[in-house]
Amino acid sequence: MTILLIIIFVFGYLMITLEHTLKVNKAATALLTGALCWTIYSLFTADPEHVNGKLAHHLSDISGILFFLLGAMAIVELIDAHEGFDIITTRIQSTRKVPLLWIVSLLAFFLSAVLDNLTTTIVMVSLLRKLIKSDHDRMLYTGVVVIAANAGGAWSPIGDVTTTMLWIGGQITAQNIVIKLILPSLTTLLVPLLVLSFKLKGHVERPLESFERRSDLTAVQQSIVFFAGMLILVLVPVFKTLTHLPPYMGVLFGLGILWLLTEILHGGKDEEDKHVLSVVYALRKIDTPSVLFFFGILASIAALESAGMLKELANWMTEKIGNQNLIGLTFGLLSAIIDNVPLVAATQGMYSLETYPTDHYFWELLAYCTGTGGSTLIIGTAAGVAAMGMEKIGFFAYLKRISFLALIGYLAGAGVYILQHQLIS
Repeated sequence: MTILLIIIFVFGYLMITLEHTLKVNKAATALLTGALCWTIYSLFTADPEHVNGKLAHHLSDISGILFFLLGAMAIVELIDAHEGFDIITTRIQSTRKVPLLWIVSLLAFFLSAVLDNLTTTIVMVSLLRKLIKSDHDRMLYTGVVVIAANAGGAWSPIGDVTTTMLWIGGQITAQNIVIKLILPSLTTLLVPLLVLSFKLKGHVERPLESFERRSDLTAVQQSIVFFAGMLILVLVPVFKTLTHLPPYMGVLFGLGILWLLTEILHGGKDEEDKHVLSVVYALRKIDTPSVLFFFGILASIAALESAGMLKELANWMTEKIGNQNLIGLTFGLLSAIIDNVPLVAATQGMYSLETYPTDHYFWELLAYCTGTGGSTLIIGTAAGVAAMGMEKIGFFAYLKRISFLALIGYLAGAGVYILQHQLIS
């Protein structure tokens, strides 16, 4: 069974990477891969009911991520329909490539720590569409936004799902992770930015329609929807902390509020004008195939985890490698291929708090590596998958233009963390 699962996963993974060559939509491949992995796992297991229980458990987690994604994307689409992002883009005057890159990247880095890397990526890609006309240029900026969002999420307890897992699990504390990882995470972004600063030249061309307001939309309505939408996204982590409910409940609660607000704002308009400014229209604009692709990827990885393969991999690495730094770095690079969530979950199950107490060096290194290492491949993180779907970025296009930048940033940040720990110790 193990060999068969690996073959299916690897074959599906290769088909996803060769999407443009094979002309087969990656969502179809991901769905087939996820369904086949669970089918094989069920057929080769003596207790199908046990498999169903595991599937139901993982489906709860996966659906939570998907509903969060749907809610966040709907809010962003609604802000975009009200041209709310023009409030930011009109204040970004520079069209020179290098200053614009720094502004966008640093904005994504710090925004990710407050929101999370997935939501930040969705927001920033929408902003880039208002700032850059060329698909070729926008792809580069989107790739750097993925690096920035993942780096920004790693040093915040609410910025990345794996950091949140370690925080909730008691492996790290909020104040300590901010202090210990902000400099390494910033290094992860600054190194690619410095490299690109020497390579990029010239100006970007902006879309002509970026700053043309709809005739049936007032500046007050634009501002209300923009600030209300952004406030809702920012308050999702607060909602989670206060209620202990999963983040998707906060996003959906916020979407309901924004839905009611827009109905009140546009209640006096005729149906044709009102329709394009409604949540219903925003939901229809969401890229559903990308959401299904996300489901397929997570489902296939969940099958590997349920079959015990990820935990076996973690145990094997501990026995063969031994060195904490190498294990952490390897986990980070593996998270570019295998989702970082089950990798961290497996590691939490391997090591108790007696072995590595709260705020131990290993947990901090794991938070950094699994939070930022996935940037080396476009499908390595939720942020990358969202960017891939929204901007139709090809696997090899990202590999060619972004992966090396992400890798050197990742290794530089890890080096800073290790050096920082030695100096403090």
